[in-house]
Amino acid sequence: MAPAPEAPAPAPETAEGSTGGPHARRFGLPIATCLVMGNIIGGGIFLLPASVAPFGTISLVAFGVLTLGAIALALVFGRLAERLPQTGGPYVYARAAFGDFAGFLAAWTYWITSWVSNAALAVASVGYLSVLFPAIGAHKWSMCLAALAMQWLPALANLAGTRWVGAVQLVSTVLKFAPLLLVAVGGLFFFDPANLGPFQATGQSPAGALSASAAILLFSYLGMESAAVSAGEVRDPARNVGRATILGTIGAAVVYLLGTLSVFGLVAHDRLVDSEAPFTDAVNAMFGGTWGGTVVACAAVISMAGALNGWTLLSAQTPYAAAKDGLFPKAFEKKQRGVPVTGVLVTTALASALTVYNYTAGSGGVFEVLVLVTTFTATVPYLLAAAAQIRFLLEGKTEQVDRGRLVRDASLAVAAFGFSMWLVAGSGYAAVYQGTLFLFAGVLVYAVIAARKARAAA
Repeated sequence: MAPAPEAPAPAPETAEGSTGGPHARRFGLPIATCLVMGNIIGGGIFLLPASVAPFGTISLVAFGVLTLGAIALALVFGRLAERLPQTGGPYVYARAAFGDFAGFLAAWTYWITSWVSNAALAVASVGYLSVLFPAIGAHKWSMCLAALAMQWLPALANLAGTRWVGAVQLVSTVLKFAPLLLVAVGGLFFFDPANLGPFQATGQSPAGALSASAAILLFSYLGMESAAVSAGEVRDPARNVGRATILGTIGAAVVYLLGTLSVFGLVAHDRLVDSEAPFTDAVNAMFGGTWGGTVVACAAVISMAGALNGWTLLSAQTPYAAAKDGLFPKAFEKKQRGVPVTGVLVTTALASALTVYNYTAGSGGVFEVLVLVTTFTATVPYLLAAAAQIRFLLEGKTEQVDRGRLVRDASLAVAAFGFSMWLVAGSGYAAVYQGTLFLFAGVLVYAVIAARKARAAA
């Protein structure tokens, strides 16, 4: 089969188009790194220890494997951002390598990942809000309203402009790190091996348990591509996007691994399985009483609000980049104060509708269901981005490939592709089924958009 025609890469955005006036501001390396770390360390670190506890301590091994895969993906995104430093991340890379249809699939699935992740983060935040305000947990409707507030407040910060997005991201990242480090480092001094529980708590094979727990844990690393997706808002993106991606991912990985290990050793396994606020339980176990857990609950809410702030921006950036190329409805191209306003509003509305549906349906394990769906949809743009890097390397274009780095880059790209395939396998049949429905719905949307684009060009 002949290779797909190469689509022209989008032109870099101008400073004027990116800044959008006094309420917009391009991110430097520190803010871009905070965007990556803030989006990675959102709700995942605070709820996922309880979500993977049913698998046993083998999930700690899965976390280590996942961390290596995440770093490989981060390095691939960094190299791709050097070649194509435009807003859109995986969408830009897939379109440049494989044409419009692949670019659309990357944009479509990443957009779905973004707003479903926002719904999952909002659901996760309710458990910690209930620690601070017990009345919230008294009824499903009060829980639903709290989750909706957690989505719309960051949306309002986004609509105020990228200046406010960066400020919120920096403050939330700094505020949440003290209590996280308290558990991640201080918890090791209170570690009790008797709390760990069985190494393998399910009837699955070790490989199956590793894959299944890693599929849930991937949610904790979603966001490593944040700087690449928002490259148009980053100063000197060819240099800073890759550095921010790698620094942010490694920093988050250290906190994740130590924090999860500490929680496993502080909270008894049978209690951790049913915990709705595992880090609160961990700090209470360290110091006794409830004051420490209350402090951690505050940090968790701040962390999730910061993650929702960053994810709301990301969820609007990919359809914005696709709309500029005629592959998403034109309404998504509208920007005010440096922010794609239609993307912010539509994404938040969809996440809100999904949140309301899940609370009214009364289904158990809402967080885990949403997480597994996002695992599948996230791997589609990850796979396409890794494949794009492999194509660029195999073509050997001198303007795109540094011959001195060829072996290293090829090894990383193949590892990232294989890692993404492994995560698809671990998502489970239900998540792959639901994610495939989302994917095929996008094929119909692309057919309509492509037809309109062809008529306009005729």
